[in-house]
Amino acid sequence: MNETLTDLNQLEFMEVKIDTREKFHAITIQESTLAANMTENLENCLIPLLQTNVKNVVLNLRDIQIMDNAAAERLVKLQQLFYENNASFVICGLQKQVEETLDSEHLLELINVTPTESEAGDIVQMEEIERELMDGNEQL
Repeated sequence: MNETLTDLNQLEFMEVKIDTREKFHAITIQESTLAANMTENLENCLIPLLQTNVKNVVLNLRDIQIMDNAAAERLVKLQQLFYENNASFVICGLQKQVEETLDSEHLLELINVTPTESEAGDIVQMEEIERELMDGNEQL
């Protein structure tokens, strides 16, 4: 087992499904509630991905019915960290009540959200192409 999967396996405190694809890790949290302490542990397990070949993350929250504000703010910061390190971090599958909570806290506009995991994967692919083009332009 490689080191990345070992780090992700530290997520054992909550039910997760991890699917590593060519360009991203699809992580589905299979819990009904996402609290700040859970996102702290998630963050500690995801940050090492920034040092790997597959450093993009699609976080599927389809099962989350309740997310506290501290957890939401932590996800926003985690996404910003990924983008600062030239990696994508896309959240998908938000339930209506979670989306409304994020919107009421003015956090929804700060995160990259798609309805489905497939669409999130498309965004990762597009952002990868953008980064490659930007790198090419900087070398000119």
